[in-house]
Amino acid sequence: MPFARSSGSAPTPALSPSWLKGGLDAVLYSSTWLALAALGLTWATFLFWQVHIPWRLGIMIFTATLFLYNLDSVLPYKHSQPVALSGRKSWMRAHRRGLFFLAMVALAVAGALFLWDGWQHLIGFIGHLAVISLLYSLPIAKVKGRWWALRDFPLLKVFLIAYVWAAVTVWIPALYLHRSLLDPVVGVLFARRFLFILALAFVFDIRDYSKDLLIGTRTFPGVFGVKATKLVALAALVGAAVLVPIGMPVHHQTVFLLPLLLAAGVIWFADESRSDYYFALLADGVMVVQFLVVWLASKFLL
Repeated sequence: MPFARSSGSAPTPALSPSWLKGGLDAVLYSSTWLALAALGLTWATFLFWQVHIPWRLGIMIFTATLFLYNLDSVLPYKHSQPVALSGRKSWMRAHRRGLFFLAMVALAVAGALFLWDGWQHLIGFIGHLAVISLLYSLPIAKVKGRWWALRDFPLLKVFLIAYVWAAVTVWIPALYLHRSLLDPVVGVLFARRFLFILALAFVFDIRDYSKDLLIGTRTFPGVFGVKATKLVALAALVGAAVLVPIGMPVHHQTVFLLPLLLAAGVIWFADESRSDYYFALLADGVMVVQFLVVWLASKFLL
C-alpha cells in the first residue's frame, strides 16, 4: 500500500519488487531463515514433551546457528573456488563484511547465554558438536595437493549435517529436561530427526552437483547419480515416517506426515538448475513447516 503524500512533496514509493527481493535475499542468504528452522525444530522437541522452550536456550540455538553458517559463508578459500557464481554466492560475496560482523555478534550472544545458563558441565558434549561444525568447513588435511575439510571426505558431509542437527534439536532439549540420551523415546526422536535432516541434506548435494564435481568433492550425486540419490533420500523419509514414539496418538501421527510429504516433493523435483530460492526457501522451509505442524497439533489436537 503506498504511503500518504504530503502536499508539494515528491511521492514516497511503495514497497517495490526489488526492495522485497533484497529483503528476502537478506533473510535467506544471511542464514536467518535457517537459524529460524533450527530454533523451530528445537521448539518442536520441547512441544513433544509439552514443555515451553526456555527463551534463552532458544536464542542460544538461533545465534549459534547464525554464527556457524555465516562463518562458513565468509571463509576465504570458498570465495576462491573456480566455480560459476550463483545469485546466492554473489550476494554472499557482496556482503562478506556484514556476514562476518553478524557471525561475531551471534557468537558473542550465544557464548554469553551458554555461560549464563551454566552449560559448562556439558562442555564436552556441546564441544564435540562445535568441533564437527567448525571442521566441517575449515581445512584440516592436505590430500593430493589440496586442503580438505570434513565436508570434502567422500560421502561424509550429509551424515555430519544430519548428526549435528539431530543432536542439537533433540539431544540438547533432552539434556535440558534431564532425560537420558539412552531413553528409548529420546532415541526414536533422534533417529526420526536424523533421517528427516539427512533426506533434506541430499537436496543440497543435488544443488551442488556440478560444483562438487569441479572441485573434486565426492558426494552421493557425483558417485551414484542424482536419481539414485533421490531414491536414498526418499527411503530416509520412509524411515522417519515409521519411527513413531511410543504413545503418540494416531491423529498426531497422521498430521506429522505432512512435512515428510512436502519434503518428498522438494526432493523429487530438486535439480541443480533450479533457482536459489527453491533450495534456500523451500528445502529449508520444510523444517519450518515441521515446527508449525507440531505447534498447531499441540494447540488444537488433543
